[in-house]
Amino acid sequence: MSEPPSGLFRSWVHSYEEDHDDVRVYRPDDHPFPPARGRRGMEFAPDGTFVDHPLGRGDAPAAVPGRWRLVSDRHIVLTFGGARPDRELEILRCDEDELHVRRLTG
Repeated sequence: MSEPPSGLFRSWVHSYEEDHDDVRVYRPDDHPFPPARGRRGMEFAPDGTFVDHPLGRGDAPAAVPGRWRLVSDRHIVLTFGGARPDRELEILRCDEDELHVRRLTG
């Protein structure tokens, strides 16, 4: 993959019920998730911008802007301009319904 998959460019929500081993599973934000106290998420845009959605106060989602860049086949680096540590992800699967990633750092 010399370019990220086009399906990457959307808002993804962590479907932690489906995580396995060291793989995190994300679904599109319109997926019918079971009830949960709060869910993390992330958004990728084609222009290299990125928004991390960690859980904030009271389990409400927060928004931390950053940037993404593809450094090699399936390997993405997320940077946050010093607001938080950089993070590296390996994309294992990405289609219209699922995003599977492995955290390499962060």
